[in-house]
Amino acid sequence: MELGLTGKTALVTGASRGIGLAIAQTLAAEGVRVVGAARTISPELEKVAAATVSADLATREGAVGIVDEAIQAVGGIDLLVNNVGGGDVDRLVIGGFLDIPDEQWQAVFDLNLFSAVWTTKAALPGIIERRGAIVNVSSVNAHVPAVGPVAYSEAKAAMTSFSKRLSEEVAPLGVRVNTVSPGVIGSSLWRDEKRFGGKLAEAFGVSHTDLLASIPEQFAIASGRIGEPEEVADLVAFLLSDRAANIHGADHVIDGGTLKVA
Repeated sequence: MELGLTGKTALVTGASRGIGLAIAQTLAAEGVRVVGAARTISPELEKVAAATVSADLATREGAVGIVDEAIQAVGGIDLLVNNVGGGDVDRLVIGGFLDIPDEQWQAVFDLNLFSAVWTTKAALPGIIERRGAIVNVSSVNAHVPAVGPVAYSEAKAAMTSFSKRLSEEVAPLGVRVNTVSPGVIGSSLWRDEKRFGGKLAEAFGVSHTDLLASIPEQFAIASGRIGEPEEVADLVAFLLSDRAANIHGADHVIDGGTLKVA
C-alpha cells in the first residue's frame, strides 16, 4: 500500500530503541525525513534519521527544545509521534498505592503525559499550518488501571483523554490526532532483563525467562503471543498517512486481543 508519506518530515520522541526506533525506521523507509529525539541517541537511530536530538523529555525545557531543533534541522514538522514513555527502572517502585512515593507519581506523569503535552504545544502551530498529523503512543494499561506500576496506567489514561480532547479542537483545522495503545510488546522494555521485565520478574520471584514465557497466558492474549515493535510502527505509519484521512480522535488498541471489552 502506497502511504504517500515521501517528502514529509516527522519528529519521533523516544526514538532510540523499541517502538520508537521501529517507528523511525518505518517512516524513513516510507521516505519521511525523521528527526529522532531521545535522551541517549543509539547508532541504530543515527542510521535512519535525518537528524537526531538528545534531550531529557521529562522536562519542559527538553520537550520544547527538541521541537526548535527539529524545525531548524528539517525546516518544519508535518508529523509528530509522541512515543517516549515508561521510566527509569532503577527509580521505579513496584508495589501498592501506599508503597509509592510522591516523586514517582510526578516523574511518571512528566515522562508519560506532560512530555507529550509540552512537545505538542510547541509543535502544533506549525503542524496546523501544514495540515499534518499527530499520533500519541499510549498503552493498553489506560484501559486496565489496576495493572502495571502505580501511576503508569493513570498517566496513560490521561494521555488517551488528552489526545481525544485535542482532536476535537484541531480536526476542523485539518489536523488529525489519534492514539495507539499497545499491549505487551517484545521490545527491550520487556526482553532486557535489566529493564522493566527483569525488575517485574524479580518482584514476582521468578526467572526473567519464565516471566516472558508466561505473559500470553497471564495476560489472556488471544493471539497467544506478545506483539512486536514493527507491528506497532506499521499502524502508526498508516495513521499518519492520508490513507487514514478521516480517522480522528480514535484510540487504536494493538494488544493481540488482551482487552476483552471494547
